Amino acid sequence: MSEDGFDLSDARIAIVGLGLMGGSLALALKGACREIVGIDIHSPSWTYALESGIVDRASSDPGKLLPEADAIILATPVPAILSVLNDLPEIVRDSCVLMDLGSTKMTIVQAMRGLPGRFDPIGGHPICGKELLSLFNADPAIYKNAAFVLTKLERTTPRAVSFALQMVRAVGSRPLWVEAEDHDVWLAASSHLPFLLSSALVLATPDEAVPMTGPGFLSTSRLASTPGSMMVGILQTNRSNILKSLNCFREKLDILEKAMQEDDEARLRKLILESNTRHTEFINSR
Repeated sequence: MSEDGFDLSDARIAIVGLGLMGGSLALALKGACREIVGIDIHSPSWTYALESGIVDRASSDPGKLLPEADAIILATPVPAILSVLNDLPEIVRDSCVLMDLGSTKMTIVQAMRGLPGRFDPIGGHPICGKELLSLFNADPAIYKNAAFVLTKLERTTPRAVSFALQMVRAVGSRPLWVEAEDHDVWLAASSHLPFLLSSALVLATPDEAVPMTGPGFLSTSRLASTPGSMMVGILQTNRSNILKSLNCFREKLDILEKAMQEDDEARLRKLILESNTRHTEFINSR
């Protein structure tokens, strides 16, 4: 056992939500803890996870497995995380560490603050994934070398911090401590806005152009494949930050449009060079 009272190797970890992120996490944690149990409301998901050995035990009923867990990880879409947080006090009566993997943090952290004292909450968000969801696309490699955001609450104890760091390192990710408010501001620009831009690009592309879409279009529009079941809750719970990012993007697009309208080649070249340089800086600083 660690000095802070949590030993991942001897822990029973419960993962609620056996989709892409939860299933990949279960695979990545294989061998790092005593037992992994999975909960998913969809019978095909938890049945497949059990039969494939992704988890050691599984059920669609949280009441059967969650009370035994040393740590619970919520890996569902954001609205479902909020729903589970509301139900947990009636299901779990003993103390446990609690982490979420939600793509927004402020709303979730606020809900965690209202939990009874027996819960030891800490926010989490792995900066990884695929646009193709579901357990059948699970891949532990998505966590390798990925930044894993961790967010402490005022009530988060050293035990929860110890669990989080052990878990993040066990799956091969890099811990990144970020406040909930900062997380939502930055993710609005780096993740949520790109989804909307990708979706707008697809909606604006005429059917006649489809046979001539190449790698550039496919890479730029890739995020439009992300299901609404995941994205709508993100857009709703980070609405104000995303709107600010949209306004900022619109301003930059207006500048490019004006240079085009005025046939200002020098201005266009300057803007494109600035974009090239900034993109290189982004890549090198990741």
